[in-house]
Amino acid sequence: MAFSLLPKEEKFFKLFEAQADYNVKAVKTFKALVNDWNPKSPAFEAIREIEHEADITTHEIYDKLNRSFITPFDREDIHQLASELDDIVDNVQSICNRMRLYQIAHSTPDLVQLVDILDQATDAIRKAIFDLQDQDKARRVLDYCIEINRLENTGDHARDIAFGKLFEGRPDPIEVMKWKEIYEVVEDSIDKCEDIANTIETILVKRA
Repeated sequence: MAFSLLPKEEKFFKLFEAQADYNVKAVKTFKALVNDWNPKSPAFEAIREIEHEADITTHEIYDKLNRSFITPFDREDIHQLASELDDIVDNVQSICNRMRLYQIAHSTPDLVQLVDILDQATDAIRKAIFDLQDQDKARRVLDYCIEINRLENTGDHARDIAFGKLFEGRPDPIEVMKWKEIYEVVEDSIDKCEDIANTIETILVKRA
């Protein structure tokens, strides 16, 4: 049985799985929002509530880490993985807040594409996290990490194309600034998915 020394009362993996679920839920809610944009959508409040629940889970991991003598893998890796997973939901809420603050009136195909890439990346993270406890699935987990790295490269390319479109013709400088920041935060979220994949790969190497 993998990680047989893990005390039954310490449920780190269940908490990581909960974090990954919150990420997927937040991103899919945001994806639905950008595909059918409405500045007054209840999705904004739904994402805020998801972020709140995700924060509670993250702090629960930190609390368990402080109270545990035996952990499933290195303590610093547990802390880093929890922190990086929490960053995704935080970023999604940050994007929503900025779009409301900037009084964004519409979505764009480029935003839809970037959020779709983020959606794929968080789905892959969730699958990797759910298989992480089983050492026999290490190869599968690594494949998910490779896919996340590929998606990060795709996100970089999509961001660059989106930036290029912002400067076509005679754009409004204020609108350029708004959308450049929105695109950057979405792409940063995809980058954070790659950070999570790198942390998972480190965990796999250490326990090999």
